[in-house]
Amino acid sequence: MSFADQARRTLDILALTPGWQALKTLRSDCDDETVAAILEEAAFFAEGVLAPLNTVGDRIGASVVDGRVRTPDGFADAFRRYGEAGWLGMDVADHLGGQALPLTLHAACAPLFERACVALMMAAGSTRAAAHLLTEAADEAVAGEWVPKLASGEWAATICISEPDAGSDVGRLRTRAKRQSDQWLVCGQKIWISFGDHDMAGRIGHCLLARTDDAPGTRGISLFLVPNHIDGVANGITLERIEGKMGLHGSPTCALRFENARGILIGQEGRGLPQLFTMIELMRLLTGCQGLGLASAAIDIAEAYAADRKQGGRPDQPPVPINSHPDVKRQLWEMRVATEVVRAAVLEIATAMDLAKLKQDEELKHFIGWMLPLIKNFGADLGFTVASGAMQVLGGAGYTRDWPLEQYLRDARIMTIYEGTTGMQALDLLTRRLWRDDGKGLSVFLKRARAEVASAGEDKAAQDVLALLGEFEQLSGRMKAMQSDADAALWRADAYMRAVWAAASAWMALRLGLREAVPFYTAQFTYQSLRCR
Repeated sequence: MSFADQARRTLDILALTPGWQALKTLRSDCDDETVAAILEEAAFFAEGVLAPLNTVGDRIGASVVDGRVRTPDGFADAFRRYGEAGWLGMDVADHLGGQALPLTLHAACAPLFERACVALMMAAGSTRAAAHLLTEAADEAVAGEWVPKLASGEWAATICISEPDAGSDVGRLRTRAKRQSDQWLVCGQKIWISFGDHDMAGRIGHCLLARTDDAPGTRGISLFLVPNHIDGVANGITLERIEGKMGLHGSPTCALRFENARGILIGQEGRGLPQLFTMIELMRLLTGCQGLGLASAAIDIAEAYAADRKQGGRPDQPPVPINSHPDVKRQLWEMRVATEVVRAAVLEIATAMDLAKLKQDEELKHFIGWMLPLIKNFGADLGFTVASGAMQVLGGAGYTRDWPLEQYLRDARIMTIYEGTTGMQALDLLTRRLWRDDGKGLSVFLKRARAEVASAGEDKAAQDVLALLGEFEQLSGRMKAMQSDADAALWRADAYMRAVWAAASAWMALRLGLREAVPFYTAQFTYQSLRCR
């Protein structure tokens, strides 16, 4: 499947997505012809501008020269062209320089860009998410200055949370911001900052969490925008190093030191983490798109190779393509089904996010909260799993640099770690969505899935999915009752999340007409249910 073929497949799945049909009735700019043109242009841009940089970025990588990051050749020009073409700001508010298109269209296009050069897209992801954050939380003057520059790619942005002693445990961060006269000064160290410094934009704004009082945990943490320079003068930020990594070599992962760096308070003091979740949630959805993009490329390679590579068959006859062997067929089928199920799930949650915003629908908001941990984790995991599976199909050839699969595998491995590890997503789903929210997202999930499955007919596959959903509801009831034995429940959180994903996958497979995949996901659900005992 080429980039153009991936765009066509995405359009086909969009047409099967009930939420998209509902969204089209509310958005006159989402007619089929316009949407098809956008996806086709995204495929063209991804293949022509971004894809040629993927191997270059991996082999050359980012470097530090005279205290600044130098990105691989071609990255700066491609980032500029990406912004100028409107891809950075496609779903940003139009009064702030964007095109105000639905988030769904960004989610449809993003896997094409991530497939092409996921390392470069790390800069685009944080910049776009910051534009949305500032639109929502910054005052009018700050948003008016920064968002149009971010949407155009003239400026860029990062997310700065982690510190040496405070990773996922945000409440232990030590970076402080102190008010001095009419300004805030930030002091501390931040690490794991993708594109924390680079040469692709004229200015970089760091969306940074810092402690503004001594309240325990996250209550004393506020959100700041800290520019790398103000009026052309460096703003007390020092690049300490870039990390040597397994993959994503073209994306510099920076450690930065802030020494009395001037920051702009964003939103309400002491509410930094909840406000930053606007950015975090967009980046978690994008992580699912990253894995989907790499998986789309990897399964294409495996399918094409298996059709061309000839081995085996009757010894008195010419060798046959390896895709005629049952075990290879099985591997290709499993990878293709998993990829298209994630594609459908990404579009499902994206349309829900658009509709929730347009309608202020509380039910949809609960559904989004329920689905987001799944999309983040299993979309991310898909990239690594399918790259590994495709490498298996190619055999020794896939292990060499003659094929990009080894790079896809290295690049994808981090995706189930950043933006919240697999364990964190499982705990969020169990303790926050099932327990604290009293299963409201679960209820909407079951309601939507059952309604769609019931309308799909009365064949065995549909009945099997309905039965699976019933078993899943019972399992959820048992997990909900385990609140009194929290340690035992938390031990089972990973298995529960995987059971949820099996149920969601069966629903999506039926939507896509992949009825033969329903027993596959039923078996997965049964296994994960046993792990929950």
